[in-house]
Amino acid sequence: MHFKLKEYLHPDFNAPEFANAPEASLLPAVMNGAAPEGYHTTTIFPEYFKVHETWLLAEKSRMDCVAVLEGTRILVKELRNIKQGDMIFIGCTENGEQGIYVHANAFLESQNATSKGNGNGNADSFAFRQGRSRETSFSMDYDTLYEQLRYEKENGYIVWVVGPACVFDADSRKAFSRLCANGYVHAMLAGNALAVHDLEGSYKNSALGQDIYTQITYEGGHCHHLDTINRVRQLGSIPAFIREENITEGVMYQCVENNIPYVLAGSIRDDGPLPGVFTDAYKAQDAMREHASRATVVICMATTLHAIATGNMTPSFRVMPDGSVRQVYFYVVDISEFAANKLRDRGSLSAKSIITNVQDFVTHCSRNLMPLLPKDA
Repeated sequence: MHFKLKEYLHPDFNAPEFANAPEASLLPAVMNGAAPEGYHTTTIFPEYFKVHETWLLAEKSRMDCVAVLEGTRILVKELRNIKQGDMIFIGCTENGEQGIYVHANAFLESQNATSKGNGNGNADSFAFRQGRSRETSFSMDYDTLYEQLRYEKENGYIVWVVGPACVFDADSRKAFSRLCANGYVHAMLAGNALAVHDLEGSYKNSALGQDIYTQITYEGGHCHHLDTINRVRQLGSIPAFIREENITEGVMYQCVENNIPYVLAGSIRDDGPLPGVFTDAYKAQDAMREHASRATVVICMATTLHAIATGNMTPSFRVMPDGSVRQVYFYVVDISEFAANKLRDRGSLSAKSIITNVQDFVTHCSRNLMPLLPKDA
């Protein structure tokens, strides 16, 4: 099996419905941080706006934002980032009637619904297991993902959104470290806890005071994560801690060692937090979006809130440097069906869920992607 990108179906703007469509309407923002009434709300899909008889694509998009005309480019901004005088696109319809077209069916779908039973190439109208649940067969998803990650390693931008469960276990922590060390992680989005417990694993061989292999609780282990945070704060930064404490393994070590950018977004419940954690939610969102807008594949593991946040700022497509448009693939991995399928309820319909223990998932990925590579963390 070799991974192949789906073809992007460009709209035929010579068709009468587009050629005869009106110019998109614009109104200026009358104040900072708010749009005029009737503004167009963006989606995860490619969106075109008719300006001076030309249909322009908003190249860097995200859902729940507004489209702004700036020269011959269309920028997509959050409401909080609107400036007085910005020219905002107006219109609630999406099929060209108001000069706005949302291209929801931009990528060819594979014909994997062919029924072998009737041989007529059509899926049965009644069929079992059409959703994504613990009973779903995920074997093909795994095989496709392995091939995709091999492709994306050289041709794309792989963003992992990681919860602390990934580093509570010795094998999964080592597995994700291997992925970092061998080029399968181009950016990592996480919270304070992921970094804390990974560094605790390096510093104390524990996660929340529990041995990361035997699960035996150390005497006084409930202080281990706080001791780790305190030491990092004494030294001023995660890289300084890694250097001064001679840390030579772990996820954060691999990120620092291999110059993998990471964003640690804080929350109200954080201990510490570690130096470098974003405590301003909007600054964290901006930093996360920087990587979400570059992503070609996003894999979210065991972190519902960070997965939803990333899903809401990741479009279903990306315009590449050569001008081509390609699909962005989005995976959510969680042992909870509710958590893994939550993004579908929030409009991110391109998200594919895999219901499994995230520690097993990342270990499988590492073993199948790098079965012969000796470069372990």
